[in-house]
Order: sequence, then C-alpha cells, then structure tokens
Amino acid sequence: MSKLDKDQVVADFTAAYKAAFGKAPQLEQKPGWFSVDGGKNIRLAELAELGASYSAEKGAAKSAAKAKPAAEKKAAPAKAAAKPAAAKPAKAAKTKSSGNGQSAAAVWTTRLGDKQRQPRGCR
Repeated sequence: MSKLDKDQVVADFTAAYKAAFGKAPQLEQKPGWFSVDGGKNIRLAELAELGASYSAEKGAAKSAAKAKPAAEKKAAPAKAAAKPAAAKPAKAAKTKSSGNGQSAAAVWTTRLGDKQRQPRGCR
C-alpha cells in the first residue's frame, strides 16, 4: 500500500468535486477522518477513491456527450421526461402505512403489557 499525501489528496478531491458539482466542498478534518459536507466520516484512502470517481464520472459523461449525434441529444430529454411520470404511480403504490400510526414502543407496550419486560429502546 502506498502512502498518500494528505494535502495532495485533498487538493485532487476538491478539484474533482468542484468540476462535478460546481461548488467547493465543506471538508471537516478530524483526527484520521474527513467529513464531506457534514456527511458520513471517511478515511483518507476513501476520500481519494471518491475524488477519482467524481473525475471518472465527469470524464465518462463528456465522452458520452461527444459520441451522441445532435438528433439523439434532442430525443433523449423527451424520453427522460416521460420516464419519471410513469415511475411515480408505481412508487406511490409501494408506499403503504402499517402499524396504524403507532410507534414501535407503543406497539410493544400493547402486545406485552405488564407481564413481560419490554425490548431495549421501549422503556
């Protein structure tokens, strides 16, 4: 495993993030960890991989955009607009509420009553 230069990795990640999202990332540095935009903490090697994936995604998007003819570029947005409309009803059908709006603690309390000890988190 090669040693990573922290300053170089952060600079590369910042450049790739700016290219992908158009803004500078908010990097919080903790001992041995980095947090990007207040998200999950990641190690330096993972930060390098994430930066590489951002630059690879942008490179793939550029090469794909160059490969498409102008007629395909015009037809693609019309297809993309039709797909989300078809997906919305299926997504709405999947979301069902269960438990009659009760919290997990309330369900366990009614099931067990005073006879048994309730699970952790319900006390």
